[in-house]
Amino acid sequence: MASKLSILALIIMFMLVVGSNAGGTLPDTCSTDNYAFVILAFLLIFGNANGQNPMLNLAGHCDPYSNGCITLSDDIKSCQAKGIKVILSIGGASGSYGLAPSEDARQVATYLWNNFLGGKSSSRPMGSAILDGIDFDIEGGSSQHYGELAKYLKGYSKKGKKVYLTAAPQCPFPDAWIGDALNTGVFDNVWVQFFNNPPCNYVSGNVGNLEDAWKQWTTLIPATKIFLGLPAAPQAAGSGFIPSNDLTSTVLPMIKDSKKYGGVMLWSKYDDDITGYSSSIKSHV
Repeated sequence: MASKLSILALIIMFMLVVGSNAGGTLPDTCSTDNYAFVILAFLLIFGNANGQNPMLNLAGHCDPYSNGCITLSDDIKSCQAKGIKVILSIGGASGSYGLAPSEDARQVATYLWNNFLGGKSSSRPMGSAILDGIDFDIEGGSSQHYGELAKYLKGYSKKGKKVYLTAAPQCPFPDAWIGDALNTGVFDNVWVQFFNNPPCNYVSGNVGNLEDAWKQWTTLIPATKIFLGLPAAPQAAGSGFIPSNDLTSTVLPMIKDSKKYGGVMLWSKYDDDITGYSSSIKSHV
C-alpha cells in the first residue's frame, strides 16, 4: 500500500532533449511507476501581448513546425493507459508570453482546448492525443488575466473529460505572477517551487523557512493539493536541493500532516535519471 501511495504523489517536470536519451522517452518515464503526473515543458510563446503565434518547444526533441511532435501521440496515450496524467506546461523561465487584453485569455484558452485538449484542430502539434490538463509556470511578464484563462480552461471540463489545472509558482508568498489566479479556486494541484528561492529554501539542519512557507501555501491557497517542488539534483537548480535522507527524515514528516499535502514535484526528468532521486524517496512520499 505504501508503494501505491508514493506513486500517486510523485510528479516529474519532463523535458525532452535533442539528439540523445537525456530525459528519456515518455514510455520509459511512465514505465518506472515513479510518477503520477508527467509535465511536458513548454509552450513558451503565447498571447497577443507579444504579437506572436504560439510556439511549442520541447527542448528541441521534436519540431512542431514540421509536424515532428505528432509522434508523441501514441507515447502520451500509453502513459495515460497506465493512469498517469500528462499535462502541458505553459510559460517557463525563458518564454515570451502574456495576456492582453482580457479577451486574449479566452482566445488562448480556445487555442489550448482545440490544439492540446479535447477540441478539434487541423494543426494539433501532438496529434490526436488528448492531454489531461494545463500547467501554469508563469515566471515573467505581466500577471494580468491568468485567472480568467484558468476559469475558461476549467469551463471545458463540462464538455466531458476533466481538464486538470496545475501551477508551479515560486515559493515566496504570494507569487508575483499568478498569485491572483491561484485565488480563483479552480486549480487542482499546485507544485510550489521550493528552489532558487533562498528565503524559503531548506538549509541543512534548519527547516524553519521551508515550514513557514509551506504553512502559508497550504492555509491560504484554495487548491485541492499542494506539492513540494524540488530539484532532482544539485545541478538542477541554483539552490534548494535537499539530500534524500534529509527529505525523508526531516522535511516530509513535518509537511505530511497538512490535509492539503499532495506529494513531491521534481525538476527535471533528466536530472532524476542522473541521481535516481525519485526512486530513493518514493516509499516515503
